[in-house]
Amino acid sequence: MTHAVQSPTAVGGFTRPLLLTPAQNWSGWLLARAGRIALQLVTATSVLAVGLIFVFIVRDAWPFIQTRGVGEALTSTKWTPEDQVNLPRFGMMASVFGTFIVTAGALVVAVPVGILTAVVLSDVVPFRVRQAVKPIIEILAAIPSVAMGFFALKVVAPWMQTHLGLSTGVNALNGAIMLAVMAIPSIVSVAEDSLWAVGRELREASYACGATRAETMIQVVIPAAHNGIIAAVVLGMMRAIGETMLVWMACGNATQVPSPWWDLTQSVRTITATIAGEMGETPKGSTHYHALFAMGLILLSFSLLLNLFTEFLLARSRRASGGQA
Repeated sequence: MTHAVQSPTAVGGFTRPLLLTPAQNWSGWLLARAGRIALQLVTATSVLAVGLIFVFIVRDAWPFIQTRGVGEALTSTKWTPEDQVNLPRFGMMASVFGTFIVTAGALVVAVPVGILTAVVLSDVVPFRVRQAVKPIIEILAAIPSVAMGFFALKVVAPWMQTHLGLSTGVNALNGAIMLAVMAIPSIVSVAEDSLWAVGRELREASYACGATRAETMIQVVIPAAHNGIIAAVVLGMMRAIGETMLVWMACGNATQVPSPWWDLTQSVRTITATIAGEMGETPKGSTHYHALFAMGLILLSFSLLLNLFTEFLLARSRRASGGQA
C-alpha cells in the first residue's frame, strides 16, 4: 500500500521549511550573530572598565609604594601628611581600623534585621502586605547619603549626647547605626527575592512531613536560599564599606584607634572619609596625593578579596549540593 508523503514545506500550511540554513535565512542569522556579539561586547566592556579602574589606581599609588613602602602605611597610626615641622607621616592603620569597626558595627545590626525582615515578608505576612511594604523598604535605598549624614549629625548625635551621656555624638556608633539603616534595604531586597524563589513545593513538602512553619523556615527554606542570602550580606557589606558622605559627617573624623579598640563611642575616621576630605586640597603629584591613592588601593583590594572569598564559598556550596545550589 502506497502512502503519499507530504512535502515538509507544506506541513501546517507553511510555505517555508521549519529549519532554515544561514543561506536561506541570512537576515535572521546576521541578527542572531549581531545580538550575540553585542552581548559579549557589553560583558567585555564591564570587565575592561573594572580592570582599567584597578590599573589607574595602581598607577597613581605606585610612586608612594616605591618611595615610602608599605611598612609604615600598614603598621603606623600617625597620619600627618602636611607636617611642616617634623617629617610627614603616612600611617594608614587608623583609617583602616576605622573602616573595619564601623562596617562591623553596621553589619551586626543590618544582617539579622535584614534577614528577619526578608523572612517575614516572604513567609509570614500576607502577599498584599508584602507587595505594599517591600517597595517602601527599597525606596529607603534611594535616600542620598548626604541626607542621612545630616540626620546623623543633627538628630542622632545630639540624642546620643543627651540620653547616653556621651562626650560627643559623632562617633563610630553613630556611623554604624546609620550605615546599618542604609544597608538594610539592599539586604532585605536580595534576601527576600532568594527566599521567594525557593518556591511553594519545598515548603509544602516540609509541611507534609509534619514540620512547623518555624522548622520549615530554619531547616528547609533558609538553607535552600543560602546562596542568595550570602549575596545579600556581601552586597550590604559593600554598601557599608564604600559609603563616604555619611561616615564623613557622622563618625567624627578622628585619626585614631579607639582605646579600648572595641569602644564604638569614640570618634574614628574611615578610608573613604580620608580620601574625600583631603583629595580636593592635595597638590597633584605630591607624596600626599599618591598616598591617598595607595589608601584607595587598600580599599579596592579588600573589596576584591571579599568578592573572591564569597565566590569561593558559593562554589564550594554548589559542589557540596551536587551543583544544585
